[in-house]
Amino acid sequence: MLKLTMGAAVASVIAAAALAHGGATGIVKERMDGMSAMKDSMKVLTPMMQGKVPYDAATVRREAEKIGRHAGESLTKLFPEGTAGKPSEAKPEIWQDWDTFSDLAEQLHTYAEGLALAADNGLMMAGSGQGAGMMGGGSMMGSGMMTGGSAMMGSGMMGGMMMGGVPGREELSEMPADGVFMMLSQACSACHTRFRSE
Repeated sequence: MLKLTMGAAVASVIAAAALAHGGATGIVKERMDGMSAMKDSMKVLTPMMQGKVPYDAATVRREAEKIGRHAGESLTKLFPEGTAGKPSEAKPEIWQDWDTFSDLAEQLHTYAEGLALAADNGLMMAGSGQGAGMMGGGSMMGSGMMTGGSAMMGSGMMGGMMMGGVPGREELSEMPADGVFMMLSQACSACHTRFRSE
């Protein structure tokens, strides 16, 4: 189920970024290029997170850092008012609901940083040699989840996200990489669904 949901979210992100930049110039082209760079990173990460190619922590860290460089303020500064309309795919809702757009851009930045930090943790269902994984260490079901520690049940994902918050870097750094990647993918998808015209 996780792989199917992750695949659908990532497919949405990749499809959105894959459309041609047809005639874009200036800041619109700059932001489309940034989206393409993030799409390229997602193409590298997705099969790894789905277990279709061998997991490599250095690659995860590198691609997460690339996404992070295009997220947050680096992303929002590329959307000054008056830059909607063709060839831009930005909906006017971006400027009508700037706070939500800005929050999603910051979430993307936080998740990208968290993924870079969680890279050495490996995948949730990984066998030996993939990091702490689901049953070991301080990630999903190890000391963090079962004892109410900071990873999943404490102030992290369940404690913060259930209350509408975003886990911090420390909580994300303790999670399996594919768990953080799922949140990153969902942030991309939420932003595209709300703020990108089809």
